[in-house]
Amino acid sequence: MKWLRDVMNNIPKGRTNAHLTAPSRAADSVRMREAWTPPTRWVLGVATVLSLFSTLQVYRLEVVTARPGMPIYAGKLLVLNFAYWFVPALLLPSIVWVARRFPLDAGNRLRNIAVHATGAMVFAFVRFAGMTGVRFLLWSDSMKAPAVSWWVYAQRNFLLDLDWCLMVYSAIVGASHALAYYHESQERKLKEAQLETRLIEARLKTLEAELHPHFLFNTLHAISTLVHRDPESADRMISRLSDLLRITFDRSGEATVPLNEEIEFLQKYLEIEQTRFQDRLTVRVEVDPEALDAVVPRMILQPLVENAMKHGIAHTVDKGHVQISAGREDDRLWMEVRDNGGGLHGGTLKKLRTGVGLSNTRARLDVLYPGRHRLEFTEMHGGFAVRVEIPFHSAAGATAGASFRAAS
Repeated sequence: MKWLRDVMNNIPKGRTNAHLTAPSRAADSVRMREAWTPPTRWVLGVATVLSLFSTLQVYRLEVVTARPGMPIYAGKLLVLNFAYWFVPALLLPSIVWVARRFPLDAGNRLRNIAVHATGAMVFAFVRFAGMTGVRFLLWSDSMKAPAVSWWVYAQRNFLLDLDWCLMVYSAIVGASHALAYYHESQERKLKEAQLETRLIEARLKTLEAELHPHFLFNTLHAISTLVHRDPESADRMISRLSDLLRITFDRSGEATVPLNEEIEFLQKYLEIEQTRFQDRLTVRVEVDPEALDAVVPRMILQPLVENAMKHGIAHTVDKGHVQISAGREDDRLWMEVRDNGGGLHGGTLKKLRTGVGLSNTRARLDVLYPGRHRLEFTEMHGGFAVRVEIPFHSAAGATAGASFRAAS
């Protein structure tokens, strides 16, 4: 009877209550107990309600069926019905512990079934003994009888109560398993969500790490073209690049930022480009005030503006103009970068679509908003536009209403 010795050796020592100590050799028993052992106040509360309800029902039945002149002992009925429900309530933590320690879906299923069959019989016997003791204390005078009468009484009432005890024991074990399955399912979903979040964060960090050298290389290349031709402008660009890099590293742990912060970062970058192009470039920023606190991917606009400079403004002999716009339409946020360059054709457009800047932007949008974003290219007469649409989410605590003056 090795399985019976396992049960006896693992029964918690001390007074039984609703906070049983789990067996130390079960590594996850403490977590499971905290997850789905019924709180004591719930068990006692339900037992109290059932006791009062059954007392009322029995009392009404006694009033209807009692012979004239026969006394009705309401107090004894109350005590008896409280015992009827509180004995199972006090045994419930032990049943839950056995259900947790010997689950029916684990290995050694036959052994665990035998454990629960024995547990059900023990539960029935303990409950019967408790109820019999209460009855004897309440009606001791009328229950004095020879031993043979007690044996007949015990046999008859134990068998009458056995089916009810088996049903209650099975219900407790079934509910314990159901709650355990629910807890495990929720925990599995939480772990999957945490894993997915970590994968997304890792993917975003990889993409940002790819974007930073690309952005820095292009800016340094622009500075190098001015070092000998215009040292003063090159010095200003280096100073502004330093400010820009400081902002970049300060925000390196954030995947998203409020749109107003993204615009501030973009204006630092535009100061570098305006130093490079000087009078050949004008920039206009138009942002709907309702969109200023929208959450956007970090550095979402800089690659779009950089491509406008590289493929549009740099190849036009006329005065270049770049317009950056953003607004909200219902539950969507749109952002657009438009230039008046010569437009794109054939291989140039293909190169733009597959370049580091825009391919990186597309990949980050896929990670953050799978199936819920749009990245569109539009070639106009004498110009080109890139438009991004993402779901609108407000940034808590973001400062809205910041003013952006058009750079000129």
